[in-house]
Amino acid sequence: MYLKFEKNEDKLIANLVGELDHHSAEEVRVKIDDRIDRDNIQKLILNFSGVTFMDSSGIGVVVGRYKKISSKGGALCVTNVTNGVNRVFELSGLFKIIDSYSNVTEALKCI
Repeated sequence: MYLKFEKNEDKLIANLVGELDHHSAEEVRVKIDDRIDRDNIQKLILNFSGVTFMDSSGIGVVVGRYKKISSKGGALCVTNVTNGVNRVFELSGLFKIIDSYSNVTEALKCI
């Protein structure tokens, strides 16, 4: 899994590329948390455009970042969720608590 971060005003965009599974979850968690803490981020956009696969470990990463951001009074959303990953989000019920946008530009306007 490869992560590329971008900052847009007070928002952090985490572009994820690869498979978000039990092999990569801990590394992704640590890298995102480090940026949240270092830059005092309260608005996080997870861009899933490059994610080819996600399992329950990926759900844990997303839920954990949601809780971390929410505890600071912030907001988290996801964008560009591919079909296979979308199914995981739907089955897990994540879309009940996390907003999804079709692209980063749309997400930047809404959170």
